[in-house]
Amino acid sequence: MQRASRLKRELQMLSTEPPPGITCWQTEERIDDLRAQIVGGVGTPYEGGIFSLEVKIPERYPFEPPNIRFLTPIYHPNIDNSGRICHDALKLPPKGAWKPSLNISTVLTSIQLLMAEPNPDDPLMADISSEFKYNKYLFTEKAKKWTQEHAIQTNKGVVEDNKENAPDQKLSSRKRDALCSQQEAEEPLKRPCV
Repeated sequence: MQRASRLKRELQMLSTEPPPGITCWQTEERIDDLRAQIVGGVGTPYEGGIFSLEVKIPERYPFEPPNIRFLTPIYHPNIDNSGRICHDALKLPPKGAWKPSLNISTVLTSIQLLMAEPNPDDPLMADISSEFKYNKYLFTEKAKKWTQEHAIQTNKGVVEDNKENAPDQKLSSRKRDALCSQQEAEEPLKRPCV
């Protein structure tokens, strides 16, 4: 009961006072299955993109963190091909920083901040992390290209289920490999993508 009443309050707050660039809503009648969208920040490679996320609320919420993953493919050192996110706020202590005083809004805001300021020292994608650290220009160009291909929606409005942006893990991996190969051919002196 505590979970349901807290979720209702949080969803009400998210609909009346959403954080800038973030929307969140429940899917159909299930209060534990949410969708969110984060707008890419100005001045980042994700600018202009709308990134969809899946938010699953566990039975023990708020004593356990929500399970959040990107549905829209994103080129980022802390987010893998299946959309999983490496972020302390999404893990329980001692390795994580989740605590019951956090909520969906604060976690989505921290993910938005992670998009703007990746943490290459705690990556899920070692090759992208290395690129971010040692060849920032190439990282930025690839991230912009992925944003253009996957997150820019032209006159589609909000797509609730966003199935056209749902990642196909093998396809995302192939796209990244193809993009790396193409850019290696164009820029043979730069650090290769692994």
